[in-house]
Amino acid sequence: MKQQVIDRKDDAGVANLIEYVMISGILMVLMVVMMLMVNSTIMEGPVNTVSYAAFTDIGNGVSTRIVDVYVIAPYNGSISTMFDLPDDVAGRDYFVEIGQYASSQDVTVSRGYVFTKVSLAGIGATRNVTGNTTGRGINRISYDSRGV
Repeated sequence: MKQQVIDRKDDAGVANLIEYVMISGILMVLMVVMMLMVNSTIMEGPVNTVSYAAFTDIGNGVSTRIVDVYVIAPYNGSISTMFDLPDDVAGRDYFVEIGQYASSQDVTVSRGYVFTKVSLAGIGATRNVTGNTTGRGINRISYDSRGV
């Protein structure tokens, strides 16, 4: 009887294909995980840094405008002024809150967990200032001596 010889050279192509598919699959999974991690580290960090700096500038601008209205406010009567804020910071909306707590008169500019507080430059103790707005549209600061 003749013994049949099995040629192992035919299996080498299949082994290489399976190895290629397995390594490619593992690398794809690692790439997806890396993309999720890179988004929060490389993209969100600089956006938050830029947003914080812009929020500080916006808070200082609003505080200055409020102080300007306070300085020229009439003893009897009212005054109103309109101003424009940037519509968005880093492509996202934000909120401006003035005097949100009774114990402090601050201008708070925020979006999510990124925020900044700016003092009302000394008028918080003499006048009660409250209000809120966003960057969209034209904003108004009003003063009325009657307290209305």
